[in-house]
Amino acid sequence: PRRESAPETASFDLSSLYIDKRDNLNPRYTFETFVVGPFNQLAHAAAKAVLERPGLAYNPFFVYGGVGLGKTHLIQAIGNHIKKHYPEKKIFYLTSEKFSIDYINSVQQGLKTMGVFKEKYRKYDLFIMDDIQFLSNKEKTQEELFHLFNELYHNNKQIIFSSDRHPNYIPALEDRLKSRFNSGMIVDVQTPEYESRLAILRAKAEINNFSPPEDILNYLASSVEGNIREIEGVLNNIICQSQLKKRHLTLTEIKPIVKNISKPKKILSVKEVVEIVCGFYNIEEDSLYQKTRRREVLKPRQVVMFILREDFNISYPTIGQKLGGRDHTTVMHSCEKIKNDVKEDMSLMQEIDQIRAMF
Repeated sequence: PRRESAPETASFDLSSLYIDKRDNLNPRYTFETFVVGPFNQLAHAAAKAVLERPGLAYNPFFVYGGVGLGKTHLIQAIGNHIKKHYPEKKIFYLTSEKFSIDYINSVQQGLKTMGVFKEKYRKYDLFIMDDIQFLSNKEKTQEELFHLFNELYHNNKQIIFSSDRHPNYIPALEDRLKSRFNSGMIVDVQTPEYESRLAILRAKAEINNFSPPEDILNYLASSVEGNIREIEGVLNNIICQSQLKKRHLTLTEIKPIVKNISKPKKILSVKEVVEIVCGFYNIEEDSLYQKTRRREVLKPRQVVMFILREDFNISYPTIGQKLGGRDHTTVMHSCEKIKNDVKEDMSLMQEIDQIRAMF
C-alpha cells in the first residue's frame, strides 16, 4: 500500500497579514487567489472589465450574493490591482456600517466636523463600500451616500458596492439610490457547485502547502455544500489536526470533523419562510394570506409555494392550508408557473437563489 508522507508545515508571509490603514485593503484579496467557477464567472469577468476603464466602463459596479461567497474578496481584488498598477490613484474600502458610524459621529460633533466628513470620501479615485444592505432605514446616511455618489460619479471616479441581495430588494432603501445602483453593472455570485468546491479546496490546500490524497478532497467537495467560508473552515481544521498528528488524516477521522463543523441544513417553519420572502420583496406578511391577486403580492406568494414544495417537500394541500386556505390545485399551478418561469427569467432565478441563501 502507498505510504503517506507527513503533511508539509504551512508557511506564511507575515507581511500579507497586515491591512493598510490608508485604504483598508486586505493584501491577501487578489485576483491571483480568487478561484473562478460557473458560480462567479460573470462577476469575475465584470470585475476584470472594470480594470480596463475605471470610472467609465461599469460604474457603479454592484456585486450581490449570500454570505461567504467571495464578494469582499472580489471587490477588494479590484482595489489591490489598481493600487499595484496605478500607485498614484487614491483608493478606499469600508463597510456601510463604518460609513454610518462615521456620519453619526460627525453629526454629534457639529458643523465643522460635518464639513470634514463630506470632503473626506470625495478625494478618492476608487471608492468601495461593502454590505450596503446595512443602510436600510438609515435615511440621513443614505442621503449623504447619495450626494457622495453623485460627486464621485460626475468626476468619473470608480464606485463599487456589495450587498447580500439585489439593490431593488433591499428594504427601506431610497428609490434614488436604487436608481443610481441600477445605472451601472449589477452581477450576482451564487453558491458554488461540486466542481467549483473541489477547485476551491485544491487552491486553498496549495496556498497552505498541504497535499492531501485526492479522495479526501473529493469527499470534502461532496460533503460540504455551504459557502466558501465554510469550505475553508473545514479545510483549515483538517490542516491543523494533520500538522498536530504529523500525518494526513484518514477518511474515517475526517468524517466527524465535517459533521461537527459543516452547517446543518436549517429546518424552517412555513411562517419563517413567509417572513424571509416577504422581507426580501418588502411586503407585509399578512398580505400573503389575503385573497388578493395584486402582482406585488401574487409573485411572492407563488415563490413561497414553490420553495415550500421544492426545498421542504411539503404537500400541495398542506401548503394551501397554511397560506390562507387555498385549494391544492392553486398551489400546483403556482409551483409549475415558477418552475417554468425560472428557466426563462434569469432575474427570477437569481431572486430565488438569494432567498435560499438567507435560510
